[in-house]
Amino acid sequence: MESKNINALQSSPSGAGGLDFKHVSYLWNDEEAAKLAGDEVALLVYRSNLLGADLRLTNYGGGNTSCKAMATDPLTGKQVEVMWVKGSGGDLGTMKRSGLAALYVDRLRALKNVYRGIEHEDEMVELFNHCIYDLASKAPSIDTPLHGFLPYKHIDHLHPDAAIAIAAAKDGKQITQELFNGTIGWVEWQRPGFDLGLKLKAAVDENPNLRGIMLGSHGLFTWGDTAYESYINTLEVIERCAEYLPPSPKGGKKTFGGAKLQSLPKEQRLQKAAALMPILRGLCSGSDLHNSPSGAGGKRSMIGHFTDDERVLEYINSNDLERLAPMGTSCPDHFLRTKISPLVLNLAVDEDVTNAESIKQKLQPQFEEYRKMYADYYNTCKHPDSPAMRDANPVIILYPGVGMFSFAKDKQTTRVASEFYINAINVMKGAEAVSEYTSLPRQEAFNIEYWLLEEAKLQRMPKPKPLSGRIALITGSAGGIGKAIAKKFAEEGACIVINDINEERMKGAMEEFQKQFGRDTAASTLLDVTNNETIERAFTDAVLAFGGIDIVVNNAGISISKSITDHSIADWDKLYDILVKGQFLVSKLGVEIMRKQNIGGDIINIVSKNSVVAGPNNAGYGSAKAAQAHLSRLLAAELGADKIRVNTVNPDAVIADSNIWAGGWAEGRAKAYGIKVEELPAYYAKRTLLNETILPEDIANACFVFVSGLLNKSTGNVLNVDGGVAAAFLR
Repeated sequence: MESKNINALQSSPSGAGGLDFKHVSYLWNDEEAAKLAGDEVALLVYRSNLLGADLRLTNYGGGNTSCKAMATDPLTGKQVEVMWVKGSGGDLGTMKRSGLAALYVDRLRALKNVYRGIEHEDEMVELFNHCIYDLASKAPSIDTPLHGFLPYKHIDHLHPDAAIAIAAAKDGKQITQELFNGTIGWVEWQRPGFDLGLKLKAAVDENPNLRGIMLGSHGLFTWGDTAYESYINTLEVIERCAEYLPPSPKGGKKTFGGAKLQSLPKEQRLQKAAALMPILRGLCSGSDLHNSPSGAGGKRSMIGHFTDDERVLEYINSNDLERLAPMGTSCPDHFLRTKISPLVLNLAVDEDVTNAESIKQKLQPQFEEYRKMYADYYNTCKHPDSPAMRDANPVIILYPGVGMFSFAKDKQTTRVASEFYINAINVMKGAEAVSEYTSLPRQEAFNIEYWLLEEAKLQRMPKPKPLSGRIALITGSAGGIGKAIAKKFAEEGACIVINDINEERMKGAMEEFQKQFGRDTAASTLLDVTNNETIERAFTDAVLAFGGIDIVVNNAGISISKSITDHSIADWDKLYDILVKGQFLVSKLGVEIMRKQNIGGDIINIVSKNSVVAGPNNAGYGSAKAAQAHLSRLLAAELGADKIRVNTVNPDAVIADSNIWAGGWAEGRAKAYGIKVEELPAYYAKRTLLNETILPEDIANACFVFVSGLLNKSTGNVLNVDGGVAAAFLR
């Protein structure tokens, strides 16, 4: 890049429109950068975060950046050159200094003296540890030598759709040469590693004037002498690639060969997706692998994601879908998350998907065919030392006219897989527009997917939490006992459907959950347990957010303490509508979804000590609780064949942060016992065998015991959490 261009760019006011980028975002702020002047590592982190903030530049978790700067050797006190490079794992957009690996440059480059050739590639990764400068830094990634052997101070390696579209085109090398007049080099596809680092160095040695290198089918390397120069160079190259790609194919061709069918209207797409997702989830939830949490019959529960993004619809509705989908993706970052190719459902766009059993009969052979394809791919390409075949179920499922489903071990993984496949669609569209799309050969793809270093990375991942892969809807989960249960389940790995009858309270709880657990743990929906329409909507929202439902906790409640003569008919109806009818309605719809999935499930009913023995002035509440308890027994007996466990938790006197004490209940109970309201906590604790106050967290722990996997063969049980009320012992 000519220095006069850099100088001109540097003189442009940041954020003032002086930089004319249309396809990428210029986010550099001179004032912010000035605060970091003199600290090259801080500027590296700053630049990395800016690049990662624009998904047109690189995808989540993809790409890596580096800088080389002088630092004091802690052993000799002398100045040495150190390279800071994004370490293994992590995401550029959120990376901190702790996400970098720091290595002595001279030691890293000296490794070429012991390099035994490409057939011994993997042994070099272990040798990176002998080059570590900062012992507290992140573990180096396999891309470390790609940065280390290049002579530039600041380097960006990204996976922009626009660049990969050219890199994955049949004549991508020629396009790159003509587009950049030889200033962007070309290195053919090769698995990342030490040898590829040497090839990048050779390309620069042959042409010292290069401003970047295109990696065939893979991505882009760009650089600069400063953090800012590297940033601008990266944006300019990607912008040029994006400008080159026409909005429609050259030569009068139609995008993806033109539309084969039209999408359903938005509302109908969502209705079909909601009806279909639990069935797909059940079919995708295969045998228990890698110690993953499981539901019924040893099946591993997957989390789903759905999108009907316009880019997806254009692709899946096209004439070229049949040709392009089996080819798979080109960039390793894409197919490592999306699998080698998607499953395209053979379902008519107007198919009636409301009959679950009929749809399962149509889809089961399609899933079996996909699994066979994947097993054939594995058996054809495997090496003597290849890891065992992993789950053969699809990650990406395409339904022409409706949208794209993805299923993976947790919500973040499945959402990111969906985003990566959209990246792959963008690449195919761009490559087809200027040339012809090419994917990686199956053997090359296998060598990446089942790379021993990838397997080692998988084995190092922490063991899944007990509720990982499970989806829970706890009624009334915006406060009190319900929120405590929801938090406990979230802490243990579950996806949570936050709900409440009060929208403001629900929004507050949702904000709290996102702050504590991140964006992928919870979804929210309004729910009135006495209104079947809102219940149906809540379960639809749950299915569209996560793919289905595994755990239903009937917690929403109300309490009225009056003598039988003071009880009004309205009081009585309200108690039975919320406690008994609400439990019936919510359980009914939850069971319908669980049966669609065919992977079992749990229903937990928060009942009460009052279902067994009640105090005075408690006819309505106590009898409604007794009805809840007996309904629990009946459901346990009915649903056992479906591997749906139904259990009961009987709390008593949960005063802290509980809505049950609103509306005069505390005053009523105090009057019934002849004490003051403020004396209730001590009174309740004193009458128990353990002399303990019961908290919402105690109820949450009891619920967790039932769903944790430790009691998978228990149903119809009652767990008292009342401090020990002898009169309420079950006999």
